[in-house]
Amino acid sequence: MKYVVTGSLGNISKPLAEKLVAAGHDVTVVSSKAEKAAQIEEIGAKAAIGSVEDVVFLTKAFIDADVVYTMVPPYFGASDWKKHIAGIGENYAEAIKASGVKNVVNLSSMGAHMPEGCGPVSGLYFAEKALNDLPDVNVKHLRPGFFYPNFLGQIGMIKNMGIMGGNYGENAKLVIVHPEDIADVAAEEMQNLSFKGKSIRYIASDEKTTHEVAAILGKAIGKPEIPWGNFKDEETLGGMLQSGIPEEIAKNYTEMGVAMRSGEMDSDYLKNKPAELGKSKLEVWSRVFAAVYEQS
Repeated sequence: MKYVVTGSLGNISKPLAEKLVAAGHDVTVVSSKAEKAAQIEEIGAKAAIGSVEDVVFLTKAFIDADVVYTMVPPYFGASDWKKHIAGIGENYAEAIKASGVKNVVNLSSMGAHMPEGCGPVSGLYFAEKALNDLPDVNVKHLRPGFFYPNFLGQIGMIKNMGIMGGNYGENAKLVIVHPEDIADVAAEEMQNLSFKGKSIRYIASDEKTTHEVAAILGKAIGKPEIPWGNFKDEETLGGMLQSGIPEEIAKNYTEMGVAMRSGEMDSDYLKNKPAELGKSKLEVWSRVFAAVYEQS
């Protein structure tokens, strides 16, 4: 079968492409960076170099594909982040319609049932909607939890303040996921093609409270006493701004923390939890965290 994978050689797209190539499929990987072409070819895939903001390019890349995997690449220069994310979803929908693709596996997020109030994830609500509006196209939306690598953003706080933290609420339970588990699910959905119409699948590797996260990651770096602090929204926003994160991005991340704290972000997940959690547990991934911590 012929597959197109967007997202270049990212944390999910690379292992996904590798799994599809290993299964003997024809795989094209979309990347905006020409220097990635050689690396893409090294894993046995073809490279399509261009921008996801270019519908003509996307249409050409998607033609004859049996299945397309779509994801919105990270971009932190937008003046309206939600609108940018929604716009990429609309670009994908337009290219899918023009190219005649009939099957799509789309990377979304837990919380994408919220059209407002969930930071960048509310942009994914509208990206999902754009794909759902396509007639005669089967779409499976993957809604994973909070990515393990996001915890790497805590390293600076640990080194400077001796603490981890966020505005998620006092000892909040986090639904967390390893990118490899997302790639496994995406590969399964793309190869089985058992989905029809428009549907959603939640993905989680683990569920841990913030205090458990701090204990596990702290132990991995030899600092098991590290506490998890519950920050106020203004403290969270101020800390991100001070670290150089653009205001638009910082505001959206703070808003997402509010959605996590209120319980609204994971409310639909709790109604539609996966039958099984992924195989990659936080304790195992903590070795990766420790290695990055040592090199920072």
